[in-house]
Amino acid sequence: MGIFEPYRAIGYITTGVPFSVQRLGTETFVTVSVGRAFQVYDCAKLTLVVVGSQLPKKIRALASFRDYTFAAFGTDIGVFKHSQQVATWSSHKEKVNLLLVFGEFVLSVDIKGNIFIWAFKEIEHNVEAVGHIVLEEGFSPSCIMHPDTYLNKVILGSQEGSLQLWNISTKKKLFEFKGWNSSVHTCVSSPALDVVAIGCSDGKIHVHNMRYDEEIVSFTHSTRGAVTSLSFRTDGEPLLASGGSSGVISIWNLEKRRLQSVIRDAHDSQIISLHFFANEPVLMSSAADNSIKMWIFDTTDGDARLLRFRSGHSAPPLCLRFYKNGRCILSAGQDRAFRLFSIRQDQQSRELSQRHVTKRAKKLRLKEEEIKLKPVIAFDCAEIRERDWCNVVTCHMDSPKAYVWRLQNFVIGEHILSPSEENQTPVKSCAISACGNFAVLGTEGGWIERFNLQSGISRGIYVDISEQRKRAHGGEVVGVACDATNCVMISAGYHGDIKVWDFKGCVVKSKWEVGKSVTKIVYQRTNGLLATVANDKVIRLFDVTALRMVRKFEGHTDRITDLCFSDDGKWILSSSMDGSLRIWDIILARQIDAMSVDVSITALSLSPAMDILATSHVDQNGIYLWVNQVLFSGSMNVEAYAGGEQLKNVQLPSVSSKQGSHEEEAFGDPYHINEAFSTAYVNHQIPDLVTLSLLPKSQWQSLINLDIIKARNKPIEPPKKPEKAPFFLPSVPSLSGDIQFKPNGVANDNENASKFSESAHNKLDLSSALCNKLQSCADANDFSAFTEYIKGLSPSALDMELRFLQMIDYDDELSLDQREKLLSIGLLLDYFLHELSYKNNFEFMQAVIRLFLKIHGETLRHHSFLQEKAKRLLEIQSSVWHKIDEMFQNARCMVTFLSNSQN
Repeated sequence: MGIFEPYRAIGYITTGVPFSVQRLGTETFVTVSVGRAFQVYDCAKLTLVVVGSQLPKKIRALASFRDYTFAAFGTDIGVFKHSQQVATWSSHKEKVNLLLVFGEFVLSVDIKGNIFIWAFKEIEHNVEAVGHIVLEEGFSPSCIMHPDTYLNKVILGSQEGSLQLWNISTKKKLFEFKGWNSSVHTCVSSPALDVVAIGCSDGKIHVHNMRYDEEIVSFTHSTRGAVTSLSFRTDGEPLLASGGSSGVISIWNLEKRRLQSVIRDAHDSQIISLHFFANEPVLMSSAADNSIKMWIFDTTDGDARLLRFRSGHSAPPLCLRFYKNGRCILSAGQDRAFRLFSIRQDQQSRELSQRHVTKRAKKLRLKEEEIKLKPVIAFDCAEIRERDWCNVVTCHMDSPKAYVWRLQNFVIGEHILSPSEENQTPVKSCAISACGNFAVLGTEGGWIERFNLQSGISRGIYVDISEQRKRAHGGEVVGVACDATNCVMISAGYHGDIKVWDFKGCVVKSKWEVGKSVTKIVYQRTNGLLATVANDKVIRLFDVTALRMVRKFEGHTDRITDLCFSDDGKWILSSSMDGSLRIWDIILARQIDAMSVDVSITALSLSPAMDILATSHVDQNGIYLWVNQVLFSGSMNVEAYAGGEQLKNVQLPSVSSKQGSHEEEAFGDPYHINEAFSTAYVNHQIPDLVTLSLLPKSQWQSLINLDIIKARNKPIEPPKKPEKAPFFLPSVPSLSGDIQFKPNGVANDNENASKFSESAHNKLDLSSALCNKLQSCADANDFSAFTEYIKGLSPSALDMELRFLQMIDYDDELSLDQREKLLSIGLLLDYFLHELSYKNNFEFMQAVIRLFLKIHGETLRHHSFLQEKAKRLLEIQSSVWHKIDEMFQNARCMVTFLSNSQN
């Protein structure tokens, strides 16, 4: 076990496997593949509802029926009910490529032409195939479909170009269609009987009558490539949608037999699936560009417009940065997209707008990819100014300009920052000051300039008069950074020269030479340390104030791709092309942990709370999250997790936070605690932290104000009794004169009633459930079950339970063994001592203690042994509040200091 353990991957929407659409009642769901797991989206808003378990291999085909999902991986087929795997079908010897739900059966086809028939009516018991068909040699199946109204029959398309009609019940081939001498990629049934549409690799679509083996009409794609998907519209309009390998969706009018419209740049890569919803003018499409989109045909000219979509990076991310106190991640990828991912609510993830890209691309007849800005190579952000003006600045590949973004509106800003050097060179580095007012840019030609983010106007040029060209550096500026008080600015040149500048005066205060070519720098504003990466694969830490090297870390065997500081300045994390991620302790001056992954890390970022690490990898379109086990275990002993110099091989996080059914569910929750450290969590407190109960505020506040609530809710008038009872309801006489209705099944025999009351009195237990639960937890020395019990009680129920413990007899002659309720009060005080010592459920405990003292204050005053426990409780309470008050005082001082420095 290492310090960081795999949690899950985000940013994956769909891969190159056709989706499966199903309708449950009035709702429609789509199941998509995301590598070795599947996801289910609600089509109403494209919200994620189910994430399947991780499979051993990548999914090759999907099918769904009601609550069941069938996923083919390798030679096996996994059967899932909701997200839980309930069975595995393993009769195939070759890889399974096709799945089809056929009534109460599932047909699976492998690459060698074997068709197996599976029954899923009693799926837990039927794990063997109920039928097997072997296709003849020379027929390589490429698609399978069921023509409407054709009983027990399916059509198979082949890579050789021919099609075959099979009867699944008799397992006989009924007919073979010669085809069109082109590989069949897709085949779909039309609303018209006996008519199907067939898409071929030569870009042609054939609408064919299967009964008479006659072609009705054919269409040809204007773009090169195969026809990869087809779908008929079923709401009365005679339209056929087709998608190809170029990412274009064509809409064909079947009555007029011509092309009606084209959705250009629908996707950036090959269309995988198309599906018209039943009796709706809505088309869903998915592609290998990691996106799924819904188009609606509601315009006057009949063209489609984008209704809703979900997308991620279609190319690997290059830069990462946590945002909004670790709740979101900003990422920039090779696909020219700048995105914001939420690690909590997946539907909140989105791409930042570059202003009318689609409209401009349509007007200029270019692809959106050509209109977008070039890929981002570096960016910086400042959360403090999000509501005021643009708070993100980005540098783009081979671009002499930097762009600003306003994250409050998720759009690109109105200002473009262009350095004023004579011969403009690409901007290579950027940084935003701690106050969020200024952006500093460094170029490939050694030019450094400061801009005001609110106005976009230049506010100073940093020039070193000792340089021959009167610039900041003689070579490329690989990094710039600003300190926390806007006193100094640090810059690094490719040739190894580090310079410290006066932020406002733009003059050099000091400089030193690293001795090697520098490729990257990272500055930690908390402790004033500057980390540099040189081409000799060594990380050097410099004290900017003392102008000397304080640490040197060696261990990477290949180019270092990224590094970052922890928010407290005690750790530095680095990644390399050798596939390793290393954690260095700055105070101890040594490596404390290292892990190796199969795919090299290209960028990393650690959240401000140090709870989650985000990484991006070579040729991976997603962002991978890792959990800090040291923080979530409750034990701050890093040595218990760290491996030191030993390099451990770790698997990448999966899209699903759950492993397969054969593996233990180890990281389903980022706050999950491993069994080996569960005892440590119970018996050890987290230093300088309090744990809240996560209960609604009204629940624990009502305990404090219960008397006020009862007085407020007291009825003004007593309830009025009914004048007459309905004649059909039997009643019984009562001493008060009130009408009481006779309940069903009550015996009228007085003898039976007396026996019942006597037996009930003998069986009556005078102790309460709270006392029993408290006693059992005290015996086991584990109060977690008791905490959950009282947290589940309503405020009035908890008040009643505490009042039941109130002493009735204060006779001092009674022995302690006879005072059961007094002992329960003592145990309750022990429970309070335990919870306050470990600072668990802090706000809830404060409310319960207040209610307890209000009810049993007199009882504590009359008994000496209870007074001793009450004194210990007072001491712990005072010490805990004293530490919390110190924490708030330090926070107030820091806020005051930062506000004064900004002013």
